Amino acid sequence: MKRVHSLEAEPTHSVWDRSLEPRLRIAPGDEVLIACVDASGGQVRPGMSTTEYLGIDRTRIHALTGPIWIDGAEPGDVLQVEVFSTRHTGWGWSSVVEGLGLLKDRFREPYLFHWNLGSDSTSSLAPAIVPVRPFLGVMGVAPAEHGSFRTRPPGVFGGNMDVRELCEGSKLYLPVFNRGALFSCGDGHAAQGDGEVCINGIECPLNVTLRFRLHKQMNLDAPLVEASDSQLLDSLGDAWIVVETGTALYDAARAATGRMIDLLMSRWGLSAVHAYILCSVAMRLRLSQVVNEPVHTVTAAMSKKILPARELFPIQ
Repeated sequence: MKRVHSLEAEPTHSVWDRSLEPRLRIAPGDEVLIACVDASGGQVRPGMSTTEYLGIDRTRIHALTGPIWIDGAEPGDVLQVEVFSTRHTGWGWSSVVEGLGLLKDRFREPYLFHWNLGSDSTSSLAPAIVPVRPFLGVMGVAPAEHGSFRTRPPGVFGGNMDVRELCEGSKLYLPVFNRGALFSCGDGHAAQGDGEVCINGIECPLNVTLRFRLHKQMNLDAPLVEASDSQLLDSLGDAWIVVETGTALYDAARAATGRMIDLLMSRWGLSAVHAYILCSVAMRLRLSQVVNEPVHTVTAAMSKKILPARELFPIQ
């Protein structure tokens, strides 16, 4: 029978490291109520000035909660993470930092902006009304390599993907590289545009409920998202989304498209050329983040409305 666990944010960690001791051990099928501080590790506070913001300790950025050990997880498995709920605390922030962001040559003056968040939207940046759809910018498992790695670059293990479709109702599938999987998460966003171009979404603390399942010895090269994003402004509705990261956007876009073609062939029986044509006429290819230099994230999405219903990783 499933159990429900709770995991407080502290102590957080801001590196990926397979040698980190797990803070919680659970069984497949269990749910976990997870508290996540904001990306600054709780250093940014309501009313903080830009000058104060410039003095925060940036080695604490992302401040992840975890790791969580999943019993029975082994290299070659797939970890399924179901996002049941994401709850913000009514406040968030965004910033401009010199030397960071897509237009760092144009926006060089540091700036800190505070948001008051409603349940569904925020009007803090009047006259704009921004929809609120919270999600975790970072979800991942410990990478295969030995050592301690900063959390900024995402990878095949997940991590700092900033895929805004990973909101309530979505599922994330991750390849497992270590015993126990060693899952961690954080970097809550109340909203984010494509690319996260100024370096931030609406950064905020989040309380989330996740359920974990295991699929034994299933081939998965990199993260896959089963999205339920009908409330997003430009949504395709529910969709299958492949996630690719790389230092060259063109190569990442090619890899994402290739993985979508492979998915259509293996799970829906399309021929290669028919899958290629379907991608050309119906796939959404977008930049999820372009600011975690030198690594960028490209996602390729196919609406579930287009395809017959499938359980890609059926529950055993």
